[in-house]
Amino acid sequence: MAPTLDWLLPRLAAHGHQRALISGSEAIRYSDLVASVLGWNDELDSLGVLPGESIAIVGNYSPNVVGLLIAAIERGAIVVPLTNRSYSLFPRSLDVACVTRVIEVTPTSYDSYVREDANPEHEMLKDLRQNGEAGLILFTSGSTGERKAPLLSFNRLLERFQTPRSAHRTLVFLMFDHIGGLNTLFHTLCNGGTVVTVDEPSVGAVCTAIAEHDIELLPTTPSFLNMLLLSGEHQKHDLSSLKLVTYGTEPMPFSSLRALAAEFPDVKFKQTYGLSELGIMQTKSRDSDSLWMKVGGDGIETRIVDGILHIRTASAMRGYLNAPSPFDSEGWFNTQDEVDVDGEFIRVKGRTSEIINVAGEKVYPAEVESVLMEVPNVQNALVYAKKNAVVGSVVAAKISPREPEPDEVLIRRVKEYCRERLAPYQIPVLILVTDEIVVSDRFKKSRLGAGVAASANV
Repeated sequence: MAPTLDWLLPRLAAHGHQRALISGSEAIRYSDLVASVLGWNDELDSLGVLPGESIAIVGNYSPNVVGLLIAAIERGAIVVPLTNRSYSLFPRSLDVACVTRVIEVTPTSYDSYVREDANPEHEMLKDLRQNGEAGLILFTSGSTGERKAPLLSFNRLLERFQTPRSAHRTLVFLMFDHIGGLNTLFHTLCNGGTVVTVDEPSVGAVCTAIAEHDIELLPTTPSFLNMLLLSGEHQKHDLSSLKLVTYGTEPMPFSSLRALAAEFPDVKFKQTYGLSELGIMQTKSRDSDSLWMKVGGDGIETRIVDGILHIRTASAMRGYLNAPSPFDSEGWFNTQDEVDVDGEFIRVKGRTSEIINVAGEKVYPAEVESVLMEVPNVQNALVYAKKNAVVGSVVAAKISPREPEPDEVLIRRVKEYCRERLAPYQIPVLILVTDEIVVSDRFKKSRLGAGVAASANV
């Protein structure tokens, strides 16, 4: 039997006049948030939204959107959160998710329309509705191929938040359509913390928000943290309120983590682990400057098979709406993450789809990137595979310099440094010098298509 959500609204109401959400110039208390949820319940009644109906909510973390999201969950709807950043993908996303109604929300109003040509309801959606569970449909980033659409149960995802934990003033960094962003939102609200949002997750805007609102917890990505170090913005703002920075969604170069720990000695750095298909796991880092972590928590089982992390949990998705089930017969999910093991701790080496096979030898991009970023005047690096007729693939890299330097001089220094630190098969054969390493709108490095370059310097 699925867990109920009867506890959610009373939990929020119990925090009463505490500050719940700060979004731009708008700040609301928990009592205001509960009133918003109740108001949205009336609106959903007038719109005729039924339990189990697949509805898309387009917006971000404004109080208006959060109120609608909670009201839809309480109603038992199946929610498809979307942001305008992915507007070009809307038609395909709405079709895959069998969306019957779209609600576009601004901070002060909304627009709603019914999709008369919606796809026939997927069997998994019917099953979820029959179980009386609210649903969540997300879309994977597609960084290694087609975007998949996992269907999860909100009842099961939120169950873990029934256990009270420490409350923080938290900046929600990851987007409304990201499992990490939703996890941050509900973890903070269910524990009586304050959610702070930014209109644009730029380094300057984030630093300004931390200083203005005394942010204690910043959940983010390694790519963003590297951008923070490079920008120098942290030296222009008072970030002394920060107590904890959590990072995930992609591997953290060890050289970056060491630099961060040195720059912010009073901040604890903690690695997180989660997938759109499973939700966010509980983790414990060995040390603030360590990439080793424990992964688990109540109701979460882990095992290592041939060096790959497998996870089994009741909060896992029902399946993909547009792809075959990835679970084995016993309910284990292959994360495709290759790991090292040291007792209870693991260290993620890389996603199997991103590992470069050079004549039978495995190369992990994050390990090479970490070495490249140790080279003086290299501020960022992206490592990827380049096809080769003889050995299958070779290692290629894009690097961006801190200060102007002739490409051939920088490349020569990089290769000399790599020869001292890396095995021959790990050393990039092709190195491109570029002004900037582009990241996705989810602040992750994207290796898909990285080989397309304007100029090569070898």
